[in-house]
Amino acid sequence: MGASPSTETTPRRHLVSVWNPSYASTAMDEHLALLLDLARQDDEERIGEDDLYVWWGKVRSPNRQQPLAHGAEVREVAAAGASAPDDETQLYLTDYRSLYVADVVGLHDGEFPVSEQPHVPAYYRQQKLNCDFWFRLGDIRRLVAEDTLAVIEELKLLRNVHYNDRPVSIYGGMVDLPLVVTRPDGRRYFDERERDEVAAGRLWAEWDAEQGSGLGGVERELRENLLGDAVCRALEPAVRTFLAAAERDFRAHRSDAAFDFAPVVLHLAKALEVQCNALLRRTLLRAPAKSRLAKVQDQTVDLTAYRSLTLRQLAHVLATEREVASALGAVLTDARWLTGQLPSILDAFAEVRNPAAHASRVDRALATRWRDRLLGVGCQGVFAELAQLRRR
Repeated sequence: MGASPSTETTPRRHLVSVWNPSYASTAMDEHLALLLDLARQDDEERIGEDDLYVWWGKVRSPNRQQPLAHGAEVREVAAAGASAPDDETQLYLTDYRSLYVADVVGLHDGEFPVSEQPHVPAYYRQQKLNCDFWFRLGDIRRLVAEDTLAVIEELKLLRNVHYNDRPVSIYGGMVDLPLVVTRPDGRRYFDERERDEVAAGRLWAEWDAEQGSGLGGVERELRENLLGDAVCRALEPAVRTFLAAAERDFRAHRSDAAFDFAPVVLHLAKALEVQCNALLRRTLLRAPAKSRLAKVQDQTVDLTAYRSLTLRQLAHVLATEREVASALGAVLTDARWLTGQLPSILDAFAEVRNPAAHASRVDRALATRWRDRLLGVGCQGVFAELAQLRRR
């Protein structure tokens, strides 16, 4: 899963940079639009998968005379993305209001040949911008939209290599960019299995675009007034998006008794599946081999390598697999809730989710009951319970 921790003993290095709105007020939008257009060409078989990338330039300020700080190290980190694609190299990009993470798959110095121009946003040429070097990005994923406080908290999870491994801070800490950072929790954002399961194999940039507009404000509202900072930080990025989509649709139609609330239920169900699967895989990754095994659809599988479990499969595994339960209990606080109470919740919600996925109408009362229970309106929410599970 995209959030599973790395097993490397030496922390992998990543990069953090800032886009300057004075060069292009829509810099991120232009890169995403170009990447989405290339993805459409790939779908239409007008280009090959190897041509599905966009270049992001590290713009050189005309006021800087000295060489770029840590330039050689930055090049080394970026080059690792091309030489070891299975060990992703992440480039975090922010304007302080929003935060994205990009998959670095190569590096280029100097001018581009004409053949590369279709992969470079036009504003670089139009403004005659000089760049120290260019990052080749295979995908771009949105982490935070229009929420500076959430950007601050996300960046704190990174450690600045050249500042005594202190947490990255946007106040006084964004100097000598790009920063070279490590990520102690080892999160991965471009795992192919997660992309297959959540985004149906498409680019994350495509999936983010398909979720529609207005989600950033809803995510911020959920963080500030319902779930809280700690819970939101513990949830997978895709989970936050699914919850915001469910809440957006619910709020838009809550006064319409005739509306079919099935999309709300399906968004909530997907959020629950993604969070539970990520928790299970992450926790069992360092467990003994026998503790990772479970019976799923008449076969014994390794839960850390198997595809995502459905709600019913998750309920069955958590309630009946003793070795799995023992491993979870040895690692997690309050694992009794996870293996004792959560399975019945998952089973009950599957009774609602499965008909909703097959064109059965979901009325407002049923959707409201599950929305409140999962998000914690008037009660301790299921997602808060999941987020509060911690390693001992």
